[in-house]
Amino acid sequence: MPHNASAPHSTWAPALAELERGLLQRDVAARALLLAALAGEHVLLLGPPGTAKSELARRLQRLLPGAHYFERLLTRFTVPEELFGPLSLRALEDDRYERLTEGYLPSAEVAFLDEVFKANSAILNTLLGLLHERQFDNGSQRLPVPLVCLVGASNEQPQDESLLAFHDRFLLRVPVQPVDDAHFAALLQTSVASAAAPPADALIDRPRLDALREQAAHITLGDTVLGLLLQARQHATRTGQSVSDRRWRQLVELLKLQAASRNATEVSEWDLWLLPFVLAAEPAHGPGWTDFFMHHVAQTAPLPLDGLERAVTAFEQQLDIERRAPADAQDDSAGKVALAKSIAGPAAGESEMVRITSERAQRRYSPVHLAARVAQTDELLARLQALHVELVTMAHSVLGAARAHDWLPPSWLAQIESVHLGRCTGVASLLAQLQTTREGFAGLPVDETKVDRPAPVTWQDA
Repeated sequence: MPHNASAPHSTWAPALAELERGLLQRDVAARALLLAALAGEHVLLLGPPGTAKSELARRLQRLLPGAHYFERLLTRFTVPEELFGPLSLRALEDDRYERLTEGYLPSAEVAFLDEVFKANSAILNTLLGLLHERQFDNGSQRLPVPLVCLVGASNEQPQDESLLAFHDRFLLRVPVQPVDDAHFAALLQTSVASAAAPPADALIDRPRLDALREQAAHITLGDTVLGLLLQARQHATRTGQSVSDRRWRQLVELLKLQAASRNATEVSEWDLWLLPFVLAAEPAHGPGWTDFFMHHVAQTAPLPLDGLERAVTAFEQQLDIERRAPADAQDDSAGKVALAKSIAGPAAGESEMVRITSERAQRRYSPVHLAARVAQTDELLARLQALHVELVTMAHSVLGAARAHDWLPPSWLAQIESVHLGRCTGVASLLAQLQTTREGFAGLPVDETKVDRPAPVTWQDA
């Protein structure tokens, strides 16, 4: 069942491939950014400098034909003129307070603001309306802006409560970290090609975008997804996370658009991989939401296999005890072994005489004893075989759905595959281990005259 995933199979695959080209471990950020742009939402990338945050924003702009791009690094000394344009001197002569916005944020379709939470309140207040309402107050006029997606970047979460409203304007909040050790060698050997025109099939023109959004309006949720969203709300309550009604509605609209982009008619439970990036108000909450998805949708919750492992070990230990048990006291086989070794001499090694005599020195068991041991072992084998069939069936079902989903990040798919394939392999190994033990019990020396029945093998079950 191993599988290597890459870009979605949908018509949006070329656009995603262009965003990811040459970038390592950016599958989540690239997918979140593209979906946000398709939905007309904004993205916050949280992580240290040098992690391709601005590069992703620039690539997004190149995917939108004719789109203008704006980029600024914000500090507490940044003034409104740097973002919204200088005052018009001609307008001032006519007693009008207007800005020349051409080439600045109000005229951009894609914008990147680095250290976005370091701006002063005058700038943040203006940004609030611009992000949410897509309106810019220019003097006495309130003008629409063409903004498709604003990408904010920051090294840390906002600490000041006054910034929380601005932070909430970013529907998707995605942690971005440096590549890990496993990908470090690839990082050093991978070149990021210079800016070039994207292929035609990667471009996102306005009619295509409008058609997708119109299609999304007709997508339904379905009972399964509604149930999972109810459980998600309960999870938020249990963990003390506040999620506004507006954010729940925005999440649903984003899920519908993702489903529409896959040409589906209903939101899939697999579309919920976005939960951590919409509902986690801070990075510390992200792993809990990831686990929620992994356990409820990808079926990766830990299984109580420890008891079965202890049982297999208990049977192995019992077989070892019974193999090592000496013959009964009235049997002189032990003396015969010593005599055989003496006759063979030290240079003769393990002669056939010694081997045969040693086997006869083992304790012999009644047919009833062997049958009882084999029967109990068969009971455990049946449990393991049933579990193995169940796990293989689950793995085929889960991995089939996961691999077919157009947007599930490959890094997430790899984790899901690892869990399911690991479970199947682990139980198969226990089966083989126990089968060998069963054969060992069946092969113990037999004394047809005995009728003893052994006490069952016991273990501490989970």
